[in-house]
Amino acid sequence: MKVLLFLAKGFETMEASVFIDVFGWASTSYNYDVEVVTCGVNETVVSAFGVPVKVDVLLNDVNTDDYDAFAVPGGFEEFGFYEEEYSREVAELIKEFNSQHKMIASVCVGALALANAGILTRKRATTYHLNDGQRQKQLEAYGVEVVNEPVVKTENTITSYCPQTAPEVAFVLLGELIGEDKMLVVKTNMGF
Repeated sequence: MKVLLFLAKGFETMEASVFIDVFGWASTSYNYDVEVVTCGVNETVVSAFGVPVKVDVLLNDVNTDDYDAFAVPGGFEEFGFYEEEYSREVAELIKEFNSQHKMIASVCVGALALANAGILTRKRATTYHLNDGQRQKQLEAYGVEVVNEPVVKTENTITSYCPQTAPEVAFVLLGELIGEDKMLVVKTNMGF
């Protein structure tokens, strides 16, 4: 099972790293057939706090048939996050994963990219809930039924409301791909 992890310019490093760690534990320690492949608009993507990451594949080279799920961490507007998150190319990629009924997971404001692609309309979802709910109001403007809960799974989408929820999103996605029992083995042995 392969998860495509999209890293937009200005992504939040911690929110991305949990997918790599959780799936890495599952693969390395338990031989579960899972892998995370990083993706970006450019070969090197710089996170919100200046960490450069060399991605495995460029956005323009992605074939959704090669992947079982899509994941997107949140990021910071101040570092240009929404410039790539809201691009036509990213929206089309999200729509393609959705049309194939593949799992799509987001952390924090990553949910806004899903809403921008139109896949959360009239669905239950959440996004960053602090700062007077500014980002949740943005999500609601897309016609989303905003739920103020840490992690919300609706059909094939997983959304969450702040960086603290990132590990749980990764575990929920892992459970969807390999089963709840196997996921719980990994989660327990990682100390969660």
